[in-house]
Amino acid sequence: MFALGTIEALGLYAARTSALVLASPVLGEGIGFAGVKVALIAILSLLLFAGTGEPLAEPVAPFAFGAMAAREVLIGLAMAMALQAALLAVRVAGGLVGHEMAFSMATLTDPVTGVTVPTVTRVYETMFLLGLLAVDGHHLLLRSLSSSFAHAPVGGMRVEKPLLELVQEQVVAMLAAGIAFVAPILVLLMLVSVTIGLLARAVPQLNILEMSFTLRIGLGLFAMFAFAPLAGPALHDLFAFLAGALDEALVAMQG
Repeated sequence: MFALGTIEALGLYAARTSALVLASPVLGEGIGFAGVKVALIAILSLLLFAGTGEPLAEPVAPFAFGAMAAREVLIGLAMAMALQAALLAVRVAGGLVGHEMAFSMATLTDPVTGVTVPTVTRVYETMFLLGLLAVDGHHLLLRSLSSSFAHAPVGGMRVEKPLLELVQEQVVAMLAAGIAFVAPILVLLMLVSVTIGLLARAVPQLNILEMSFTLRIGLGLFAMFAFAPLAGPALHDLFAFLAGALDEALVAMQG
């Protein structure tokens, strides 16, 4: 019914696809029902194999097939890491803002993952994910997955650039873009800290602890609202870094 090597090749496609879907925030982490993830992985694997797949040229021993499957999982995880790095940059930026606002103890628990994150971080993370969906970032991820089978066909891969160097460059670029995402708010809160310090030295009778706590939260929330229009260009740069990171990962997989 199937040509020799078809089932094995389809299994390798499913291994790469499942690693990408399960490790990506947009495709896998936000879906609570496991059956939806399984259905998504199965449908994507079948479609990609039907479009670009070919049966394996020769029979593969079980140990060799396991090594090939592990390779496919690593490729899928490497692609998902680009999106995770962008999301990590937003989380770090939100954490910095929450810490400067003295608001870091206000946390929310994600009911899907069980991870506790500060409220400000959740706001910026939600903004990033909604923006990613608005610019069809999930389509970009799926197109990169499809292109990866052309750049790195199942069965062999040659790395053009050291992966460790590539990962380091991507993480540094993502963090820089993420900090630029909240830079105006951080500058304002830093000026507030300097002002509070000067007031504490000039007027020791003031209750600086209580006043600074209220002032930081109030000005921080106002700054988040006032500087919200500036988040658009920062998000655009972050998405551009994400697209570039996926392209570089595909070039590194070129075989």
